[in-house]
Amino acid sequence: MLSLSALALAGCADEQPSKVVAQPAKGGKQSAQEARKAAAAAAAKVKANELGQIPVLMYHRIVPKPAGTDDRTPEQFRTELERLAREGYVPITAREYTTGKIAIPAGRHPVVLTFDDSSPSQLTLDGSGNPKPDTAVGILKDVARRHPGFRPVGTFYVIKDMFGTFGAEAQAQTLGWLRDNGFDVGNHTRDHLNLRGRSQDQVMGQIAAGHKLITDLIRTAPATLALPYGNQPSTKDWAMRGDSGNVHYKYTGVFLAGYTPAASPFSKDFDPLGIPRIRAMDKVGDCARFCSTAWLDWLNAHPEDRYTSDGDVRTVAYPKFKGPYVAQRFASYTLPY
Repeated sequence: MLSLSALALAGCADEQPSKVVAQPAKGGKQSAQEARKAAAAAAAKVKANELGQIPVLMYHRIVPKPAGTDDRTPEQFRTELERLAREGYVPITAREYTTGKIAIPAGRHPVVLTFDDSSPSQLTLDGSGNPKPDTAVGILKDVARRHPGFRPVGTFYVIKDMFGTFGAEAQAQTLGWLRDNGFDVGNHTRDHLNLRGRSQDQVMGQIAAGHKLITDLIRTAPATLALPYGNQPSTKDWAMRGDSGNVHYKYTGVFLAGYTPAASPFSKDFDPLGIPRIRAMDKVGDCARFCSTAWLDWLNAHPEDRYTSDGDVRTVAYPKFKGPYVAQRFASYTLPY
């Protein structure tokens, strides 16, 4: 039996995951069998379930005086991050999630922190080039310092407002800071127009313009798109891949506005064309059931349905009885126990 030395998983529904390079296991076939048995035992010990659900949380402005239901105060944002840290969550980026590169410790749970509309309250750099402490990034980094292992990463879905900065140099500086510090920059279209009901040219034009906005500034292409208002175009695939004005885009995932936890990228339920997110809000009104506090309560009460890592990015571990839910393209990486 061969052991796996590396793993690169593709997130697109119509692509096969990249093949790993197999090396003969030291000590021969028996050693490989024993190693797999030990890995399965370790996965069972932490109750790994890499077919479980993942919360993708959606934030907008982080401001002292909220002006709408999408705003959160710095205190509310910090409280939610502290809760995530206490309950064993580790932030990953949208790029990592959609490509299956979920490299977190055994027994921990991934969470994707997403920020829409590139507000100055999310990231503003001071005169020394550091995030101001009362911004979302400043708070996230402080919580990470207080909770070792809680990664200070997230995905920022930007539009032309670009964190309230003016001029290509200032905008490149801000996006470059995110890229250089492990954060993920995603496309939210250039003008934040509702794509529902628009023509193919209009849809692809807006997405391509947002894509170009990012690549012109930092030369790093976004991997994912967040749909304005969560509204899909009449043909969903237009959001995933397309061409307009000599700009080509091809994404590993397209995110909606909010509703439920998202499927594991290794599950048959994973649909890269429409990935749900959860609006960050307390249990009030409609949010009594469908926003972040409610869903985190639900996941905490149903740990068997939550994604729990086995600590090995090379395998997809889960209880044997969940085998029918594995997406076929990941069958060679499975570690049932």
